[in-house]
Amino acid sequence: MAEPSVAPRRIAVDAMGGDLGPAEVIAGAKLALGQHADLSPITLVGDKAVLEPLLHEAGLRAGPRLDVHHASEVITMEDKPLNALKKKKDSSMVRAIELVKSGEASVVVSCGNTGALMAGGTLKLRPMEGVARPALAAICPREGGHFVLIDAGANPEAKPEHLVHNAILGSHYCHVMLGVKRPRVGLMTIGTEEGKGNALIGETHEQLKRVGDLLNYAGPIEGFQVFEEHVDVVVCDGFVGNIMIKSWESLLKFFKAMIKEEMQSNTLRKIGYGFAKGAFDA
Repeated sequence: MAEPSVAPRRIAVDAMGGDLGPAEVIAGAKLALGQHADLSPITLVGDKAVLEPLLHEAGLRAGPRLDVHHASEVITMEDKPLNALKKKKDSSMVRAIELVKSGEASVVVSCGNTGALMAGGTLKLRPMEGVARPALAAICPREGGHFVLIDAGANPEAKPEHLVHNAILGSHYCHVMLGVKRPRVGLMTIGTEEGKGNALIGETHEQLKRVGDLLNYAGPIEGFQVFEEHVDVVVCDGFVGNIMIKSWESLLKFFKAMIKEEMQSNTLRKIGYGFAKGAFDA
């Protein structure tokens, strides 16, 4: 969630959220600060008693580029989003969002409870004019580069106008993040012929055709086209997108395990794997 009109370009990071805990968030902050000298200052939001020893262990300390904003509570992955926002008002996620609302930061970053982040951002910051709902955009590798998948899970149920909004948001995000001048936008469905897909896809397709020059709409696409150099933005509802991305993650783990097992099945293969390990890692 971001507010473009905020003067101080500070990044508020929910340091307590995420599956791997605050140590991993701090490691990420250190990596970002080390790689990007012009990166905006970072404010880590969370329990100072937990964060300060971890900062010391990571060789970091408070200064112009990094500081800590105390928050005594944590929204967990098990918390119900709306209940958590109401009951845990001093949570790291809520306080990070409030830093943007107050103008002390311009961006919120969190690896925590997705539902709470979406709900908190929507309720406290409000969507930009013309956009009804937030969406999750994932950058995924494909032949010859990357593509943006949107929505990757924020809204399992959507209306045609929501998917049109996703297409516009995804196109702009692809332009900024991937440098594609005029991203090609595809609508995920079960067939590229006119009339294929459900009522949601049919109406969305008609609306996207009427958008005009605002989008470079390439039409409906099927699953086997996603990893080809075919489109730069793949549009779908959050239900479909979440299944897609988690299936890919599962398939990757399966392939890694299968390759490792086969490569270690005999001495000759082990030797060959040793020579080719760099290629497999890449």
